[in-house]
Amino acid sequence: MYAIPMKNKVLHRIEDKIKTIKSQLKDVGNMRPGSLTKQYRNPKERTGAFFQISYTHKMKSKTEYVRPEFVKEVRQQIRNYKEFKRLIEKWIQLGIQYSQLSMKAKIEWSDLQQGKRPKRRRGR
Repeated sequence: MYAIPMKNKVLHRIEDKIKTIKSQLKDVGNMRPGSLTKQYRNPKERTGAFFQISYTHKMKSKTEYVRPEFVKEVRQQIRNYKEFKRLIEKWIQLGIQYSQLSMKAKIEWSDLQQGKRPKRRRGR
């Protein structure tokens, strides 16, 4: 009977973490995937510098020129995209963990109601 309340505490902690992630996602600004690189028209002499952003979207690779006045903005958009991806990945990880634990808790609860003894965990 001890395992089920313990699982509920863990499930609530996971729910709280997911709520925090959802809140953080609201604050992510404009974003775009890719990497920004500085290129040179004459690489040997490092003259004629210009910026390019390279990214893949819908299975297609693209490269675009970025004017110098937009470099700072594009860098921020790339950082926002990376933060978005990190938060989504964490949400997915927590969602899987939540699903596994909730199914296990429901099985244990069902077993208890049917009079079955809870399985003992070894090595803990």
